Parts: sequence; structure tokens; C-alpha cells
Amino acid sequence: MLQIVFNEISAGEISRLGTLEQLDLLDAFKVTEDTLNNIDGENYGKIERDGVALYRFRANEYRVYFEVQDRNVIVHRVLHKNTFSDLLFRTKLPVGEDEELSQSKHFWQLIDEGKNARRM
Repeated sequence: MLQIVFNEISAGEISRLGTLEQLDLLDAFKVTEDTLNNIDGENYGKIERDGVALYRFRANEYRVYFEVQDRNVIVHRVLHKNTFSDLLFRTKLPVGEDEELSQSKHFWQLIDEGKNARRM
């Protein structure tokens, strides 16, 4: 298993969840090399920009967006699913969540904000 590292923003986002929600999410969020090599599109997804892979973990109501660097899982954002469900509903495009997000400037601004935040 890889080491999971939260930044200030993602740590703040997960800390806003109830204790049981946090425990459930962290218990389900297990990233291995095998997981990354066999993205299922359901629980885990992969989005690319400029040759850099960004991964998505989906659990219940939440989405965890992360990058892998030097055997570390760097968590950039922990967002409620409705954050982007509203976007998908408003655009009314018949595409998947990951595909639509890869085209959204707003999404990449959220991710870049997380990337630039101090790691905890």
C-alpha cells in the first residue's frame, strides 16, 4: 500500500465530515499499485491533463481526487458528489463524470488549488 498524504485543503474537507463518515471513507480508500494498474471506472477513475494522471476514488457520497508521486498518494481534494453532479446536470451532456470533469476549467482550478496547498 502507498502512503496517503493530505494537504491543508483536503485535510480541512475531510475534517468537516462526521467522525463515522471519515472512518468509513478512510477505511475504503486503499490505494495499491494493482488498483492503479486496473482502474475500474467505478470506484476508481483516471483523468489526465498534460500527461499527468489524476485519480478519482468514489465512495458513497464523496469523491477523493489524488495524484501519485514517489510512492505517496497526494490527496488534493475531498468533495461531495453533488459538487459535480450539479455541473453535469446543468450541462446535460451524455458523458461520464470523469470525462466531463477533464474538460471543466472549474474542476482543474479546484485541483490546482489543492496541489498548491501545503502538505500536512
